[in-house]
Amino acid sequence: MRILGVENNLISFKRRPKPEEEKGLQTAVNKAYDAMGTKDRIVITHGSCFPAVGRDTYVGSPYGKAAREYTKFLMLYGFNGNQLGPGGELEYAENQIFASPYSSSAFAKNKLFIDLEELTTEKYGKILSQKTYNKVTKKPEITDIDYAQSDFNEAVKTYDTALSESYKTFKKNLSKGQPQAIKLNKDFEKFCKNHDEILTDEGVFKVLSKYYGTDCFEVWNNELDENLIPELEKGNPEAEIRYDEILKYNKNEIEKYKFEQFIATKQIKENKQWRDEVGFKYFNDLLVGCSKIDHWRCRDAFLEGYQLGVPQGDGQNPQIWHLPVLNPRKLFTADGLGSAGQFLKDKLDYALEFSENIRIDHAMGLIEPYVIENSTLVLDEHKNPINNPYTNPVNGEYMSQMRTPDGEKLDDYSNYSCEYDHGNGYKTYHSNVMNRIVLPALREHGIDPQEAVWEDVCSRPEAFVKVFYDDLHLPGLTQTEWSKIETAPSGNWKVVGSHDSIPAMNMVKREWTKNSDAWNPLYLAGYLNMARPYERDEFCKKIANNDNELVKAKFSELLTSEKFQISFADLFGITDTLYNQAGTRNSTNWKERLSADYLDKYYENLSSENPTALNIPEILKTALQAKIDMQIVKSSDPERTRFELNTKYEPLLNELQKYADILKE
Repeated sequence: MRILGVENNLISFKRRPKPEEEKGLQTAVNKAYDAMGTKDRIVITHGSCFPAVGRDTYVGSPYGKAAREYTKFLMLYGFNGNQLGPGGELEYAENQIFASPYSSSAFAKNKLFIDLEELTTEKYGKILSQKTYNKVTKKPEITDIDYAQSDFNEAVKTYDTALSESYKTFKKNLSKGQPQAIKLNKDFEKFCKNHDEILTDEGVFKVLSKYYGTDCFEVWNNELDENLIPELEKGNPEAEIRYDEILKYNKNEIEKYKFEQFIATKQIKENKQWRDEVGFKYFNDLLVGCSKIDHWRCRDAFLEGYQLGVPQGDGQNPQIWHLPVLNPRKLFTADGLGSAGQFLKDKLDYALEFSENIRIDHAMGLIEPYVIENSTLVLDEHKNPINNPYTNPVNGEYMSQMRTPDGEKLDDYSNYSCEYDHGNGYKTYHSNVMNRIVLPALREHGIDPQEAVWEDVCSRPEAFVKVFYDDLHLPGLTQTEWSKIETAPSGNWKVVGSHDSIPAMNMVKREWTKNSDAWNPLYLAGYLNMARPYERDEFCKKIANNDNELVKAKFSELLTSEKFQISFADLFGITDTLYNQAGTRNSTNWKERLSADYLDKYYENLSSENPTALNIPEILKTALQAKIDMQIVKSSDPERTRFELNTKYEPLLNELQKYADILKE
């Protein structure tokens, strides 16, 4: 099998590895990583950022044909995993999709990730006609810019049309006894049986959201519909009548929703089977919050009147995340998990169902969440807070400090069966959430908590430090944008910039970056050339006078880590846009994606006079030489060690240089 079997007539290759060179390239980079002891090499590419191949559905998908081709490209350069964003159904309001994956559903799959082309094949009984597929999709646009952008609202129109026809044709084929439809229906019925309650509730919510024009159930202006599930749980006969009425008059729409969830789940499962065969991991992203559909369906799990946020310095109001807070008093019962605890456990299980590892978003939110009292917020007509620190001070505190209006602690467990926290005389959920829910769930799915990605780039209150670092000894995430590798905790994941960061090529242009110890040419030259004084001096001059060379040195530093991540924007050298500007809601967030001709643009970039993309063999050679130097300086017989290691690794270093030069042609 060819490593890069790209099916795309749009690509007009210049110099790139030839088919007969690809195997040697892949072998060389993997040997280098093995020699350095680098276990995990992960690229950060959220699902919507994946490229299009053949036809464009206006948004990327990590599960279709294009995803497989992209995975092959990453594997060619030695990457063995990709970190996705949360993959849930996106929120909808006022005929617009809110594209942030961090407010998506914790359970419902994102139907925009379905590979529509597959539905036109015999495998699915051609439930989507080729004519409709061509009509609702488009040929990928080739432009002079080195990225594309998702159009989420256009994508929703595409998928609504395509999936409506697919469901209708499926039912028609089933009535005719078509073998493919019968086989598909057997799996569909099994899927519905296993998930019927949650699928039905979600289907009802979808019907109501469409009727009211928004997922924001708090503004539906119908108390019964807003509280339909809690009222059902109370046995309210009016709620039972209303729920049954919605099911009766919207049976087809709700079943169509279930079918969409079935198809999405089926394709995710099949993609995992393929990844298992080729040895490539997906890291799913456990969002700290959830969507309106989850909040509406599981109301009893949440603390009414509060929402999640994060404190900011300099007297600023906190960031307000529009996310509900799990009720600390409903995490546990005397016998096990309460409604909030079960919600968190289920959320973890869904996130890990078809992935090999996980990123825990905002780890502090599991241990010491920062909560904001809604009554102190001034809201606009859309229920969004007007965040002005001078005219609208916000009441926000860490959970352990927040008091209810009557003066009680939010997380007071005096009447609940939970073990004492660190023997300090009071009961809290600080460690219980981790020890009784999160860590056991990871282990159930075969994940060592030390290998998960714990996003700890946040404020660090005392309770979080004590539980996360001191007691559990969990690894964090070191951003080398601000830190030196040599001073970072050894177990941490390392990353220059995440999905919230500006591209590294832009970081280096900032004055404070140039004055930072982490980017200091003397430090980087010394770290990467410990046993070669002459090379160190020349290297220092080179990176001190060329921003591109300085960035390459920074990524060589990164590659010496046991486990690291690189954002797709940095890998491909995309500098003219930003995937997400953290803490803001704007029209450009979450839209950046790879262009359909990403391979062509990547290789053109590398062969240009001032490349911004990463030449992996080149920076890997520098990293490997640095690791060799580290062994030499630690040796009791440096010259003998130098001779032995240079003899051992000279052929590999030469191989890396050969492929680095090829990519520059």
